[in-house]
Formats: sequence, C-alpha cells, structure tokens
Amino acid sequence: MANAAAAVHGRTVSPWTEAEITEAFSRFEAQDPEPKGELDHTDAFTLLVAVVLSAQATDTGVNKATKGLFAAAATPAAMVALGEDQVAHHIRTLGLFRGKAKNVVELSRLLLERHGGVVPQDREALEALPGVGRKTANVVLNIAFGVPTIAVDTHLFRVANRTGLAPGATPLAVELGLEARIPDRFKLHAHHWLILHGRYICKATKPACGRCLITDLCRWPEKNF
Repeated sequence: MANAAAAVHGRTVSPWTEAEITEAFSRFEAQDPEPKGELDHTDAFTLLVAVVLSAQATDTGVNKATKGLFAAAATPAAMVALGEDQVAHHIRTLGLFRGKAKNVVELSRLLLERHGGVVPQDREALEALPGVGRKTANVVLNIAFGVPTIAVDTHLFRVANRTGLAPGATPLAVELGLEARIPDRFKLHAHHWLILHGRYICKATKPACGRCLITDLCRWPEKNF
C-alpha cells in the first residue's frame, strides 16, 4: 500500500491501510457473499448486448427493453437476422437507441465472422467490437467468465474517489488503483459490491451515510447522518 496521502474533495487525507481495506471488503462479503449484476441475461451474448445497451441508461430500463428483444433474438445469428430497424424498435425506450441498435447488429455479425458466434474470453477481442469499451469488456469478463476484473462505472468511480479508497482522475486510474489495493480474495466480487454500494448507499446526492457499512473507514469529510 502506498504511503502517499490522497486528495479527496480538495482535502489531503491519509490513504487506506491494508487492514482497513480488508475490513471493508470483509463487511461487504458478510452482508452479500454472492453479489450479482442487475442486468437480465441468460448467457455471455445476452449479457454483452445488455451491457452495451446500458450506456447512459438504467439497468431497469435496459431489462424492460431486452425482454422483448431477447425473446425475438437471443443469439448473434438471430440478432443479425432481426436487423437494425427491428432491434431499434425493441430498444426505442432507451437513449441513443438507433446507434445502439447499429452496434448490437454489427457486433453480432462480427461475433459470427470472427469468433464462430461465441463471445470471446479476451479483452482485446471484446474491445474490438462496436460499442464495447473497457468497462463493458470488464463486466463481461467478470460475470460471464469469472475473471476478477473491476469495471468502473459512474457509481464505482464516485465511491472510490469520495471514500478515498482509490482516488483517480479517470476510470482507468481508479481501476488500476483498486486492482493494486484490493486483496485477491475479494477481487471477483469487488466491482459488484462497490457499484451496488454507490447505487443504493453512497449516492451522488444525499448519500445514506447512516446505513453505510464502511462509514467509520470512509475519508469523506461531509458525512450525511
């Protein structure tokens, strides 16, 4: 663990110790030993599509849209056959739905062309697909294939910076900081715990510090009780 102080909300604070990090994730584990993502899916392909559609959308909204979409097309071949217009129709309630529909059909075509219709277990190959960035690749690798990756979304980015756990100016900086700090035994579920914590407890406005499992460890100076 680095000894350098970290800047949290403009204030210099001491970094978390290894013991504090272990304690925090032990508490998360005790409360929820097997955390799950909240996007509905049945396999690696439907997960990939759901994560691509989740950009600038809520998981609840995505799940409503994919219910009909996956009933109509749950494989790359079926998605290509369905076509861009029909995909767009199914996901029309989501923001940027036309661009997302184009990406979903094209990534499905490329899965067939490059990978025999199978979602690759490789970050570089995943990121080569349209609409798939590092966060999406990390989610798929983690949930579908059990790789201990850490996908940094807006919730996790906020938690890492607000608490002082892994301050960083970019999602990649936060990801690398967390990878360096979190003990290996917690890494498989770490991003789920932190994302869910940010979504329901450490919210952007009015964080529920009174219900927070790690409030005594958190470095945020403006706790809301």
